[in-house]
Amino acid sequence: MKGGLPLVYAEGKPYDVGLTHGVEARELVAHNAQLYLRRFAQVGGIDRAEIRRRANAYREVIEQTNPLYAQEMAGIADGSRQDPLDIVGINVRYEILYTEYVRKAMEQAASRPEVSGCTALAVVPARTSNGHLLMAQNWDWIPEVEGIIVHARREGQPESLGFTEAGIAGAKIGVNAAGIGLAINGLMTDRDAWSRLLKPFHVRCWEILGAHTLGEATRAVVDTKRACSANFLLGRSGGGRTEIVDLEAATEAEHRLAPSEGFLVHTNHFLDPEALGIVQPLGEDRVSTFHRFDRAQSFLRETLSRGPIGIEDLSRILADHDGEPDSVCRHVITAKPEHERYATVVSAIIDVDAHQLYVAPGNPCVAEYRRYSMAG
Repeated sequence: MKGGLPLVYAEGKPYDVGLTHGVEARELVAHNAQLYLRRFAQVGGIDRAEIRRRANAYREVIEQTNPLYAQEMAGIADGSRQDPLDIVGINVRYEILYTEYVRKAMEQAASRPEVSGCTALAVVPARTSNGHLLMAQNWDWIPEVEGIIVHARREGQPESLGFTEAGIAGAKIGVNAAGIGLAINGLMTDRDAWSRLLKPFHVRCWEILGAHTLGEATRAVVDTKRACSANFLLGRSGGGRTEIVDLEAATEAEHRLAPSEGFLVHTNHFLDPEALGIVQPLGEDRVSTFHRFDRAQSFLRETLSRGPIGIEDLSRILADHDGEPDSVCRHVITAKPEHERYATVVSAIIDVDAHQLYVAPGNPCVAEYRRYSMAG
């Protein structure tokens, strides 16, 4: 991945965008399809026949709740020459895998396994060196996953630029021409279950970066209940106005967070689970999520005490190894079984006002950031 992640430029109707995605990232999509089939079996003992059954059930859900997303998945399948249900399986891998994480955590209370984690943050324009809304994230996940940057111009939606896994429609970290930025975190509760068959996580991300207003982006999260919990960090900047809202979305309800001291940080735990009436079955990752949260907050607070924060400052906290292996920049622990290995796969900094992404493929302590811009 020297030189950065592959950039896919696509335009037209959602099917056309998906088709371009599938054609240009064909080998990467095929890799991810096989990787997830293997990971589903390793984590949950789920064979391909069962995955296809679940994928088919979710295909119907997606066709009902967001037919345009369904069309984009169909385009990816056609372009990559993959089985359409395998592509649906990739797109709902969040619901499938997080259900298994929760099940194992509830069954193995004494030795709950570690799962992935992400560190996300946002800094208001008044506290940044360029006067722009800056957002950032380390996306910690399966080290072998292949990612791409998609620059899309879908009919009826703002132009968007973001990171996604090859084979997953839309993007989960990115920005659009309406000045909306998105970063995310995985969350778990005792109520998460794929079988609830509600609008999936990645469909909601697609809708957020397809939104024209922050209200529209927020509704993508809160308009319906959810099968599995997740955290959505949303920012909107433009026209002299900036808004940041963090939505801790459990299955039945949401908790909203706002910036304090000019910034907001979120990792992989609910800040107020009691307010939502849920139990979060944290395991070995408890130390990591709380440490990363405290460390990022301390870093931003200390940096702001000396002056405004710039992109270089954000790259330093994303590369931070304090508390390793539970650090913001997470490396593979090779002593763990393959299906329990996680690491920082992508590090991203979003300049929302400039409609730009700075993305490092892999651990940001060694990988260089490459700038991607809607302006080319």
